[in-house]
Amino acid sequence: MSGNPKGYVHPELLITAEALVRALGSRTPPLVLDVRPAEQFARGTVPGAVHLDLWGVSLIDTDPAPLKAFMWMIHHQFVLRGVDAGRSVVIVDETSGLRAARAFWFLEYFRHPDVRVLDGGWAAWLRADGGIDREPAVPTPSSWPEAEDATRLATWRDMLEGLGNPAAAMLDTRTDGEYHGTLVRAKRGGAVPGAVHIEWTHNLADDGTFKPAAELREMYAAAGVTADRPVFTYCQGGYRAAHSYLALRLLGYRDVRSYVGSWKEWGDRDDLPIDVPHHQG
Repeated sequence: MSGNPKGYVHPELLITAEALVRALGSRTPPLVLDVRPAEQFARGTVPGAVHLDLWGVSLIDTDPAPLKAFMWMIHHQFVLRGVDAGRSVVIVDETSGLRAARAFWFLEYFRHPDVRVLDGGWAAWLRADGGIDREPAVPTPSSWPEAEDATRLATWRDMLEGLGNPAAAMLDTRTDGEYHGTLVRAKRGGAVPGAVHIEWTHNLADDGTFKPAAELREMYAAAGVTADRPVFTYCQGGYRAAHSYLALRLLGYRDVRSYVGSWKEWGDRDDLPIDVPHHQG
């Protein structure tokens, strides 16, 4: 993406629709992963895109054995779609949404060197008039070897250890009702003790693109989530947590992890502490 009009530290994590049009016409076009629901993909997609739907695929036990098996399964899905470290990847969602952020986070965890989210998603692509492909591309599986960057991920043990670190920030990206325990989606309702609450939707502008860096930075700094602190993001199943992970990566946060088990794991376990924050005002 040429230029950096929104002032991000890492603008290369996003691509505009106009830049994607140019990239697809180059000698080394990116692999486009369309992560929207199958029925939307079938009605039309970015030319040459392949489909990958990971919606609803979550992990509720981040102990080593189930975590390893889960990550192998996810990595295998990328391999079947032709993902390889030698080719850049662009992820297309309806907007700059949860599905795209989740796929982005997985690919960073697997150490892919060049993965980007189409900022504004399919809606931005239509505005750019980049063309619509109604003949699904047949992916060619790759032989991309599995590698992991453990610094991108948090398990329940990492979260528990983080609670003992006064410098760490726990970021709850769920709705108000989930955070305050009035909407219970696990055995217990509430939040991780000491967590600050910024719902993931606040990362986006009205047009479905990410807000400029200055707005994002001010929002997170006001809640005490600053770039000099380790940050652990969580939600219910890892999707919204991945979205805020991406927002913080855009801002240049160096130590940010997504808790892949999130509240479904934490809230179901009686041995892990919880808090039920009170509504203010």
